[in-house]
Amino acid sequence: MSVVIETARPSFASVTRDYLELSKSRIVLMVLITTAAGYFFAAPHVDPLLFLHALIGTALVAAGTNALNQFVEREHDAKMLRTRTRPLPAGRITPRAALVFSAAIAVAGTLYLGVAVNWLTALLGVVTLASYIFVYTPLKRVSTICTLVGAIPGAIPPLMGWTAATNQLAVGGWILFGILFLWQLPHFMAISWMYRDDYARGGFAMLSVRDGDGTAVAGQAIYYSLGLLGVSVLPTLYGLAGPFYLAGAVAAGSALLVAAIRFFFHRGARNARKLFMLSNLYLLTVMVLLVLDARR
Repeated sequence: MSVVIETARPSFASVTRDYLELSKSRIVLMVLITTAAGYFFAAPHVDPLLFLHALIGTALVAAGTNALNQFVEREHDAKMLRTRTRPLPAGRITPRAALVFSAAIAVAGTLYLGVAVNWLTALLGVVTLASYIFVYTPLKRVSTICTLVGAIPGAIPPLMGWTAATNQLAVGGWILFGILFLWQLPHFMAISWMYRDDYARGGFAMLSVRDGDGTAVAGQAIYYSLGLLGVSVLPTLYGLAGPFYLAGAVAAGSALLVAAIRFFFHRGARNARKLFMLSNLYLLTVMVLLVLDARR
């Protein structure tokens, strides 16, 4: 007599958690915050339905991009301590299911943006996905310049919020792009130093992997924090925001710069984590200030 052992099927809740993890839902939330800031910063009159459409479409494209990235990097994720329990390397989602899911929601999000918002915003979504998956992702295993390249798709969401509200590219949108572009660099320098051993195990050509004592990593965190401080005053200089925003942005930027300098002189995981946490607070603060003090 043969005995058939039935394995328990995963619950709906656990499957949902796995697909949210595949989509990097926390990163999607940050993308939506910056997209919303771009929309409110630009919109002369807020259209709640248009705003909702922009968030839904952007969320789908961002989730699809993140899931596709995990599909491409699944073998490398399996080598890293902090990523080996993700759904793909752990075997909870099959590569085929991940590919179908990521492609489907990315295409759906692009079409949704085109039909419900405008095709310029949809095009920016396509540029985000293509540059992230087909340029940044393979470059991570080849050159340390990948961090600069990867900051480009990461800076597009607030520009998408701007175009969702205005259906055009303009200086205000590009200033938002510049702020997000420069913000990502000290933010990621901190992350990469905290997890440099893991990146080495995964075979990624990060600056932190090749910079033995962290001088270059921490130095770049300072340079880009300085650049961010300079670009963050542009909304006021261009008459797009007032003195309230300017004071807050300078204060937040100065705090970030101090954290980067502290990291440079004491390049331990603790100071890297402090820089990382402060960079998250910086982004939320500046986005809120922009929306509250916008001059339309």
